[in-house]
Amino acid sequence: MNAHTNNIELSVVMPCLNEAETIEVCIKKALQWMDANSVVGEVVIGDNGSTDGSQKMAEDLGARVIAVPRKGYGSALMGAIEAAKGKYVIMADSDDSYDFSNLSPFINELRNGKDLVMGNRFLGGIEEGAMPFLHRYLGNPVLSFIGRLFFKCPVSDFHCGLRGFRQDIVNVLDLRTTGMEFASEMVVKATIFKLNISEVPTKLSKDGRSRPPHLRTWRDGWRHLRFLLIYSPRWLFLYPGIFLMLIGIAMSLLIVRGPIGIFNHIYFDTNTLLYAGACIIVGYQALSFGIFTRVYAIQVGFLPAKESLSKANEFVTLELGLIIGIIVFLSGMGGTFYSLYVWGESNFGQLEYSRMLRIVIPSVVAIILGLQTIFSSFFLSVLSVNKK
Repeated sequence: MNAHTNNIELSVVMPCLNEAETIEVCIKKALQWMDANSVVGEVVIGDNGSTDGSQKMAEDLGARVIAVPRKGYGSALMGAIEAAKGKYVIMADSDDSYDFSNLSPFINELRNGKDLVMGNRFLGGIEEGAMPFLHRYLGNPVLSFIGRLFFKCPVSDFHCGLRGFRQDIVNVLDLRTTGMEFASEMVVKATIFKLNISEVPTKLSKDGRSRPPHLRTWRDGWRHLRFLLIYSPRWLFLYPGIFLMLIGIAMSLLIVRGPIGIFNHIYFDTNTLLYAGACIIVGYQALSFGIFTRVYAIQVGFLPAKESLSKANEFVTLELGLIIGIIVFLSGMGGTFYSLYVWGESNFGQLEYSRMLRIVIPSVVAIILGLQTIFSSFFLSVLSVNKK
C-alpha cells in the first residue's frame, strides 16, 4: 500500500463494528490485490465504536481508521468515504463475505469511465448459507424489482455491498441516510442524476463471523422499501391518486343517473356513489401531495429539476389554480342550491333520499375539491418561491 502517495488511485473502504474476527483478512486481501495489480491505493476503515480491538488490528496492517461516532451502516461508510483520498472508491463489508482479492472487474469499469459499478451476487454466485432464504428469494428480488420499476435503474442486485464509484460523485449524490438503506440511496440517486452505471458479477461467500450479522431482516427491509417510496412521489402519490380518481369518476358517472344492476340481483346505488366520491377526494389529495413532494424535493436538492415540471409551473400559476378552484366550488354550491330547490318543492318535508343524494353527494365532492384546489394553489405558490 502507498497510503502516503499524493496520487492515490483507489481507496478500499469498509465499515466496522466489532469485526475483530474478519477485519484482518479483509484488509490483507485488499492490500495483496493492490500489490499484485500495481494499483496505488489505501484501505480506509469507518469505525462505528468497536470495543473488540478492531481499530488496532486495522492500523497495524497499515489501514487508516476513521472514528465515526454517529451509529449506522451508512454513517460508518460515509465517514470513511469522505476521508478517502483515492480517485476511485470500492466499498464492501468487513465480514469476509465479499472477495477483496478480485477487484479487477470494478477498477476496470471505473477506468473505462463508469461512475458507479455494482456487484451482482446472483450472477457471480452465492455460496451455500451465505444469504438467508428470505433475502435471496424475497427481499432482494422484490426490492430490486421495485427499484427498477420506480426509477428505471439498470441494476438487478440493488443491495450488493460490493460496489465501486468515483469519489467525486459523493458530493453530487449528497447521500444522507445513516442505516442499511444507504445502499438503496446510492443506486437510486445515481440513477436519478443520470450517472453512468454498470454491473459486474461478484461472488458472495458465507461471512467469517461467529456472531449474528447486524442486519435485521424485516426492520431493514422496511427501511429500504420506505426509502424507495419516499424518493418516488409518482408511485407513492401520483399513480395511486390518478387510479383512485378514475375509479371514483367512472363509478359516479354510472350511478349518478340511477341505480345500476349486474347479474339481475346485485345493485349499486347511492351508498356506492358516496364511496365513489370518497375515492375522488382521496385520489385528488394524493395527486396534490405528489406535486407538493416533487416541488419540495427539487427545492431542497433531494431530486433534480425536471424541464417538464418547470414548464408546467410557468403555465399553472396561482391565478389559474384559483380560477379553477372557484369554478369547481361554485358548481358544487350550485348543486347545493338546486337540492334546496328540490326540497322546497316538497314544502321542506320528507324526501326521496335516493334522488336527493344523487344531487347532494356530487355537490359536496365538488365543494371539497374546489376548496382543496384553492388552498393547494396557495401552498404550491409558497413552495415555488425562489430561494436566494
